[in-house]
Amino acid sequence: METLIWSVHIVAAVIIIILILLQQGKGADMGAAFGSGASGSLFGASGSANFLSRMTALATTVFFITSLTLTYFSSDSHSGEESVMQKLDMKSGEAAAPAGGDKLGTPDKEGEGDAASRVGEIPE
Repeated sequence: METLIWSVHIVAAVIIIILILLQQGKGADMGAAFGSGASGSLFGASGSANFLSRMTALATTVFFITSLTLTYFSSDSHSGEESVMQKLDMKSGEAAAPAGGDKLGTPDKEGEGDAASRVGEIPE
């Protein structure tokens, strides 16, 4: 299903690019207003939307719908996983909190602060 949506998304993007490049700009008729006489107003006739602009609107609607659908699929597939920082801690092999103490590094029990008593310990 996701592959079908990806293919429709890419086709819609290509169609949008082609349709935009085929359309004539708004200022293209300005030269006609000053001497060629083909235009009725200074910036051209502003009639109803033609075929190309309607097809562009349809293609952009399809593009936005497929974008939202792909976003939904991507967020739904990763909802049960841990955060990025938890994955990073698990890959590096380090615990989130330092071993033997609170987050500031102070020892939990009295006597753990003595360096001579901790020489033979293996860190976990």
